[in-house]
Amino acid sequence: MKFQAPKGVSEYFPDRSIAFETVRRELIKPAKLAGYKLLELPIFEDTELFTRGVGESTDVVSKEMYTFEDRGGRSITLRPEGTAGVMRAVIEHGLDRGQLPVKVWYSGPYFRAERPQAGRYRQFYQVGIEAIGLDDPAIDAEVIAIASAGYQNLGLRKFRLDITSLGDAASRSAHRKDLVVFIAKLDLDEATRERVKLNPLRIFDDKRAPIIAMMVNAPLLIDYLTKESAAHFAKVKEYLDVLGIAYTLNPRMVRGLDYYTGTAFEFVHELLGAQSGIGGGGRYDGLMESIGGQNLSGIGFGLGIDRTLLACEAEGIDLTKTSRPDLFVIPLGENAKSFAIKLIDGLRKGGAIVDCAYGDRALKGAMKGADKSGAKYALVIGDSELSSGVGELKNMETGVAASVTLSTINSALLK
Repeated sequence: MKFQAPKGVSEYFPDRSIAFETVRRELIKPAKLAGYKLLELPIFEDTELFTRGVGESTDVVSKEMYTFEDRGGRSITLRPEGTAGVMRAVIEHGLDRGQLPVKVWYSGPYFRAERPQAGRYRQFYQVGIEAIGLDDPAIDAEVIAIASAGYQNLGLRKFRLDITSLGDAASRSAHRKDLVVFIAKLDLDEATRERVKLNPLRIFDDKRAPIIAMMVNAPLLIDYLTKESAAHFAKVKEYLDVLGIAYTLNPRMVRGLDYYTGTAFEFVHELLGAQSGIGGGGRYDGLMESIGGQNLSGIGFGLGIDRTLLACEAEGIDLTKTSRPDLFVIPLGENAKSFAIKLIDGLRKGGAIVDCAYGDRALKGAMKGADKSGAKYALVIGDSELSSGVGELKNMETGVAASVTLSTINSALLK
C-alpha cells in the first residue's frame, strides 16, 4: 500500500520548504524588532475554549472544528485559530498581572475541516502576534505596521490593506437593532436565517452573490460608532498616515470570528483570486473576560504563511536564494576526503553554507551535483591541491575560476 498525506494538508518539501521557511522568518522578524516574545502553544485545547471564545455563530465553530473525545472523556479540539489559546495561556500563567501590554508572537499549524482548494487547507500555517492590556490606538497602528513590514520584507507589492471599525458594545447594540429589522425583510434560506439569529453581522461575511445583492442597502456599523469608538478609529487612521501605510476603508468587512471589536483589518492580494486574503486581525475587547480572565483589551493578527507563499510565487519572487550553498566541495581520493571533512566543518562553524560531493563520485558527476545544488562556488580538492595548498574556486554562475589558498578559503568566500 502506498500512503499519501491526508487530503487538504499543506505539505512542504525541498525546495519549496526553503521558501516556506523564508516566509515564516520574514513575517516574524518585525515582531521581534518590536519587542514581541515567543509563546509556544499546544496544538489542541479544551473544546469550550473555542466555542466560548471564537463564537458559536461562526462557521469555524459550527462547521469546521476537528473535535474528538480523549481517553479521559474530555472534549478536545485541534486549534482552528491562535488568539483564544493565547488568551488562555496569558490568564493561566498570570502574564496579565505584570507589565502591560503583554506582547507575544507565535506560529504553527492550525486545523479547519474546510473544502480544500487553492489557498484553503484543512491544515494550514500562520504567524500571529497579540498585544494585550492597553486600549491605545497607537498599538493598533503598531500591529498593522508589523504585518505590513513582514510582507514588504518578502518583496510583496500587489497587496492592499482594508480597515474598518466594528465599534464598542454600544455601537454594535444600536446597529444590531436596525440590522435585525432590515434582515427580517429579506428572503433568506432557513440555515442563513438561523445563523444570523446568533450574530446578524455574519450575513456581511456571506460570499454568495444573491446575499451580497440583498445587502447593498443594509445599515453599516461604521455609521453607528459612538463618539469614543469614532475617536479611537480616527486616531488609528492618523497614525497609519504618519507611518506612510496606505489603506482602504471597507465598512462591510466583519472578519470571520465573533470576538472582534473596534479596529479590524485585512491584507488582500490582487493575484490570488477567491482566496485573496493573506492575513488580518483586529481588536477583541471582552475576549479575555469571556473565558474567565480580567476585562482587558487586546489586538493581534494572524498572517497566513501558505497564502503569503502563494502570493510571492504569483509575483515571481524567488525565496530560495539565501539558503543555497555558498560552496560545494568535491574531494578526489581518500586523503582529499579527510581534508575536505575538516575544511567543511571549519567553514560551517564560520557561518558558511557548505555541501560536499559524498559517495566518491567521479569529477564529472560531482560537478553535476554542484550545479544542481545551486551552490555559488565549487572547489575541487585532489592530490595536487593538497600538496600545493592551493585550489581553484569556480564561480558556478560565470564559470570563471580563481586560485585560492585552501587555508584562507573562508575569507575568499566572504570577498
